[in-house]
Amino acid sequence: MEWTFDITIKNRKLLKGFLENMSLVDLNTIPKGFNNNIIWNIAHVIVTQQLLVYKLSGLATIVSNEMIDAYRKGTKPEKDLTEAEVDAIKSLLFSTIEKTKEDYESKIFQTYNQYTVTTKNTLSNVEEAIEFNNFHEGIHLGYILALRKALNNTTN
Repeated sequence: MEWTFDITIKNRKLLKGFLENMSLVDLNTIPKGFNNNIIWNIAHVIVTQQLLVYKLSGLATIVSNEMIDAYRKGTKPEKDLTEAEVDAIKSLLFSTIEKTKEDYESKIFQTYNQYTVTTKNTLSNVEEAIEFNNFHEGIHLGYILALRKALNNTTN
């Protein structure tokens, strides 16, 4: 699983780059033709990882229920986020994965409630959830790249 966690961390570093190199306005902007923005996508991958790994294992999530309610599948941005909220999301990019890795190595994931994802694959254990999470985060990285391109096209 070391390799799988390494991929997650590398993807999270890419996401962190958007947070550090884009303006707060751009992070919050929903370009024409899109349903959400860059910061929503980044918060969404944090929440989804928590739901796939912790919630489906019957464990408490590291993130708050309020954050889950705001960024889970089926939600959309309801307000512009502040710099402080963006900073909080940035800190969760790595703390959640570090804690997951620590918890995985401590073998706290003993049960798993099977869950069928949108690709019609059924996750049966925490290892599959962690691996599928990388696929999910890759989808959202692509979506963020499209959002950034759309933002750049509107400013030119």
